Amino acid sequence: MAVETKTPFLLLLLILSLFFFAFLSPCRGECKFTANECTKVQGMFVFGSSLVDNGNNNFLVNSLAKANYLPYGVDFPLLGPSGRFTNGKNVIDIIGEHLKLPVYIPNFNDPETKGSKIVNGVNFASGGSGILDNTGAVAGEVISLNKQIRNFENVTLAELEEQLGCKSNESLKDYLFVVGSGGNDYSLNYFLGLTNNNVSLQDFTANLTTTLSHQLKRLYNMGARKFVLMALYPNGCSPMARARNPMTTGCIESLNRAALLFNANLRSLVDSIRLQMPGSTLVFVNAYKVIMDILQNPTPKGFGDTKNPCCEVGGTGTLCKMGGNICSKRNAYVYFDGLHPTEAVNIVLANKAFASNLKAEVYPTNVKLLSQV
Repeated sequence: MAVETKTPFLLLLLILSLFFFAFLSPCRGECKFTANECTKVQGMFVFGSSLVDNGNNNFLVNSLAKANYLPYGVDFPLLGPSGRFTNGKNVIDIIGEHLKLPVYIPNFNDPETKGSKIVNGVNFASGGSGILDNTGAVAGEVISLNKQIRNFENVTLAELEEQLGCKSNESLKDYLFVVGSGGNDYSLNYFLGLTNNNVSLQDFTANLTTTLSHQLKRLYNMGARKFVLMALYPNGCSPMARARNPMTTGCIESLNRAALLFNANLRSLVDSIRLQMPGSTLVFVNAYKVIMDILQNPTPKGFGDTKNPCCEVGGTGTLCKMGGNICSKRNAYVYFDGLHPTEAVNIVLANKAFASNLKAEVYPTNVKLLSQV
């Protein structure tokens, strides 16, 4: 009889204990994060093109935009030629280090990217892709920004909810959503005449910005709240652009003018779209200015060569020749191949994105402060 009396008493005591510890927990009510518990940022979901791609195109049989061979990754002993379009780490890797994420963000197309490996984020970016679905056709098979977002929505989202034990509208507020797309929409679309020739640069850019705003709203409606928007680089100054216009001295202004126009629209979008996405915070990273500052005044920043690719480039003048020669002083070069910057430039850009206090470089705040929201 005494045992029967004690049993409900012990059960009540156990329930009260669990209730008590649940309220003491600093993470009560949050998802079951496996790393960076109780911090503001659990990881990153990355969308865009080759400047942020970390290997998705490796798995596209018909893609011509690949960097899964040496000399790419020559200064990245941990991963080697992983598909990053640079000699070492890309800007996403370095921002992840600043955020103290425990791992490099895995790419979506890798069959190993599943289960617990997705809890710190996934990279969906694809070299050669753009905001528009028809961008990048000349690069063979690519994953457009719309398709990247569909991959996130249809595949990753459900798996993330299963891993964290909560709905996406509860968990996604703790992730950064980084979007770096748009450059190829000019170089591999507009300037190739794939768009109606009667469309002006201004109208094309306006359509591009509107399309991107819809894509950001899709992510917002899934639960995203913290966005990092990367400006277009001054691609008119790249070795590829110079090589294709040998009679022109200096940068190719038509390409840079397009980038500046898009960047102005993107910066304005940060303010206008916030009103349509209550509770969201967006950061514009002016990569154009950061890189142009290096090009115009390289020596104080440790750079020497601002015009030539560090690697021996192939026929199109864009990508490194497989197994080709490379420069010895890679930290002194701005460009690793005909278009993409070296790790040294990526470090400068990531550092500025994370901690700059200049509104001309990051607007309206930096990634560090965004991560603390």
